[in-house]
Amino acid sequence: MGHETLSNSSENVPETAEYKIPATENSGKTSPENERNGVFYPLENLPRPEAPPGLNGDVLKKPSLENNFTVDVPAIGKYLLETKNSLSAAISRRLSFEDDVKGGGGVTEFYMSGIQVVVRTKQVDEETSELANLKGRVTFYSKSNCRDSGAVRKMLREKGLKYVEINIDVYPAREKELIDRTGGSVVPQIFFNEKLIGGLVALNSLRNSGLLDQRAKELLGSECPDDAPGPPVYGFDEPEEERTDEMGEIVKLLRLRLPIQDRLIRMRLVKNCFTGTELVDVIVHHLGTSRTEAIGIAKEIVRKHFIHHVSRGNYFEDGNEVYRFLEHEQFIPKCFNFRGSLDDREPESAFRIGQRLMKIMSAILESYASEDRHHLDYLAISNSEEFRRYLTMARSLQRVDLTALSTDEKLAFFLNLYNAMVIHAMIRRGYPEGMIERKSFVTDFQYLVGGSSYSLNAIRNGILRSNHRAPYALTKPFSAGDDRLQIALPMVNPLIHFGLCDGSKSSPSVRFFSPQSVYAELRAAAREFFSRNPIEVDLSKRTVCLPCILKWYSVDFGNGKDIFKWILSYLDAEKAGLLSHLLDDGGVINIIYKNYDWSMNS
Repeated sequence: MGHETLSNSSENVPETAEYKIPATENSGKTSPENERNGVFYPLENLPRPEAPPGLNGDVLKKPSLENNFTVDVPAIGKYLLETKNSLSAAISRRLSFEDDVKGGGGVTEFYMSGIQVVVRTKQVDEETSELANLKGRVTFYSKSNCRDSGAVRKMLREKGLKYVEINIDVYPAREKELIDRTGGSVVPQIFFNEKLIGGLVALNSLRNSGLLDQRAKELLGSECPDDAPGPPVYGFDEPEEERTDEMGEIVKLLRLRLPIQDRLIRMRLVKNCFTGTELVDVIVHHLGTSRTEAIGIAKEIVRKHFIHHVSRGNYFEDGNEVYRFLEHEQFIPKCFNFRGSLDDREPESAFRIGQRLMKIMSAILESYASEDRHHLDYLAISNSEEFRRYLTMARSLQRVDLTALSTDEKLAFFLNLYNAMVIHAMIRRGYPEGMIERKSFVTDFQYLVGGSSYSLNAIRNGILRSNHRAPYALTKPFSAGDDRLQIALPMVNPLIHFGLCDGSKSSPSVRFFSPQSVYAELRAAAREFFSRNPIEVDLSKRTVCLPCILKWYSVDFGNGKDIFKWILSYLDAEKAGLLSHLLDDGGVINIIYKNYDWSMNS
């Protein structure tokens, strides 16, 4: 733990908190060879575990770590795969001998060299199990961030009823089908096979009257007929409205006609470039315009991010300055939403894309995250139709006009983009296991947005923190003259740190924000963070233990007692009272920072 002391003196005491993985009960008791794939084994000099009477001794051997995972999925990362394999092996071995161990009431006891191990097996309700095995299908229509839809989802899970969810924010073409079947677009709407049950009120009525199980058995006892609502089909997108960009058609011609080549400019080799004069000449020759009109067309093409000046972004002049197509920029190979080609269609508005991003990622959380949204099933996300549609949507960010966003819209847009990119990076690259990998994780995984590249570091520290240095960094994300400085927020709001999830267990829960209520949602996120990571106040020792995130970004929260004053409004009454007592008496306050748990939030 880091430690510092505060007094009424204005002198700053050096802080010593470091990025550390928290100590565990095994600290000092294991060595690297005893810890493999996150599984701790006894030290070699301890007595060998003895199997209980009547058991084959093999059942207590170390779990096999052989890779028997056969699902063909994108690169989820070695951490996720190895953890899943080791856990799967341990669970399957447990299940293989569970029935042979003598025990009753769902509790099994056995001994390993004097250590008593008690295994409590979960009791499965016979009625719930019976509902789970029904032949039919429950289908319900929903929307993202809909409280009633969430209640339906929770109730169906508790009853063990398998269901198919059709989120009309993710599948907008299904809304017409919903209207045809129910006479309106109100959600949720629940179907047992082809039979409409109704919304949350109807489902609650069936449950409260004790008729839900009976009704489910009656209507779901047979196979689902063809006239029931169909499940979403993986890999098929609804037809989109035509968004032809007139400049895009001209650019297709320019790609064929411009003399693109490597050139030596001021003792520097610039690849895949051409001059402004060459660009204007091609437009004049092939479009039959005057030179003045051609210069105007060239400026519009540059403004729309089809072409950039090699060092000055959107600048254009008819001369020897050199330019290149956006797809030839050096940062493109690091942009994971590029997908091999540029989207030449007229871009949607940044606000509309931001809304789509928020809704589709919220739908992913509702289906593949724990109820508190602090644990995600990355494997299920990677194979989902929702995530495939997100990847398609992310491609439309390439040339979007970010300057049209208001401050609130920009705040919500980049909070959501950061959290979505973290999920994508976890699936595509795997979770970083060390300091060097974490640095690469936040700098090398990038998106092409509005003609520029954005890493996680650029979004957090460049955009959301108004181009402040990251903790322990020597330079700012954006240098002078960087076009992205025009997009950066004018000032830092410390609440952003509770809206950003870095994929670790100590980070805030994953959230996606609405521009209309982003500040209220950030305040709620801060209260939830301090509820899950409560500060610890010791009056006798005059010590306060704080999350490490407050130290790393102390320049945003304030130093010393300013941090306490800032967080008071986000604490529960008891902790706020204790902290206020320490602040009011004017004495010395010692600060200890909790170690950060960098393990994966899967």
